[in-house]
Amino acid sequence: MRKQILSLLLAVFVMAGAAFAQGGQRQTPEERITATMEKMAALNLTAEQQVSTKKIMTEFFEAQQKSMEDMRASGTMDRDAMMAKRKELSDARDGKLKLIFNGDQMKKWIDEVEPSLRPQRRQGQGQGGN
Repeated sequence: MRKQILSLLLAVFVMAGAAFAQGGQRQTPEERITATMEKMAALNLTAEQQVSTKKIMTEFFEAQQKSMEDMRASGTMDRDAMMAKRKELSDARDGKLKLIFNGDQMKKWIDEVEPSLRPQRRQGQGQGGN
């Protein structure tokens, strides 16, 4: 009986681990905005800057999502076109942020916060060889 219970628990843990390893659901723009604003705490934004930044990030994430949906709907998942669109949206976002951040805040954004927002590849994904 004890072996059966241990086997059952082991099976549950293995299945749960496999489910989490799949990556789960994609975050909604609202969830991404919340996570981004939390990471921006290091920038010590004023209340006015927070409002402006949240608006910019909302526009960015919604445009990014729409772009991906349009690309999926067209059936052309061209990696180069996707990366070009992402860069275009990021450059526009950063241009707007430069207008509201001071020099130190912009430096922290570029060096610390923005890199932490990029999707991280799991080890072994997208690697062409060893």
